[in-house]
Amino acid sequence: MLLVDVDGPLNPYAAKPSRRPEGYGTHRLMTPRWAAAERRRLAAWGLPDRAAKPLRVWLNPAHGPALTALPFDLMWATTWEEEANAFLSPLLGLPSLPYIAWTDPRAQPEGGVFWKTPDVVAWARGRPFAWVDDEITDVDRAWVRARHRGPALLHHVDPRIGLTAEDFGRLTEWASLLAG
Repeated sequence: MLLVDVDGPLNPYAAKPSRRPEGYGTHRLMTPRWAAAERRRLAAWGLPDRAAKPLRVWLNPAHGPALTALPFDLMWATTWEEEANAFLSPLLGLPSLPYIAWTDPRAQPEGGVFWKTPDVVAWARGRPFAWVDDEITDVDRAWVRARHRGPALLHHVDPRIGLTAEDFGRLTEWASLLAG
């Protein structure tokens, strides 16, 4: 299984706004979750009548075919949750994918562990998985090694550039090692 985060790996949100990475297109999306969050922010700023701005998302249409070509079953591991299927899958040419529904309230692990990591391990239940996310650190890798019985690849993606050919190569290599 390959667990895919959106913001960072697929949407290089940390790139300079004036320098969209090559191969990416700009999309303005207004998901229900984003619209609600924007309305809350505007109300908190004393601007309840101002229209919410859509979320700017950069996507590379080549990523959909590249992901489906990998020797993995794909799954969303993103705060977009089910909205990834409605808003992103069509833009990337991906089918509807299963997704991890994060605990609410979010986990608050100690020691610098990323909040998603306990939910990912709970979901995996010892099964092998690879996970691409821009928030993964060595602390998360150590946490997973100590608590997950199966093989796991936690692969950090630079949120300034998104998934690259090298990232896809690393994922393919790891899957090949598992296949033996």
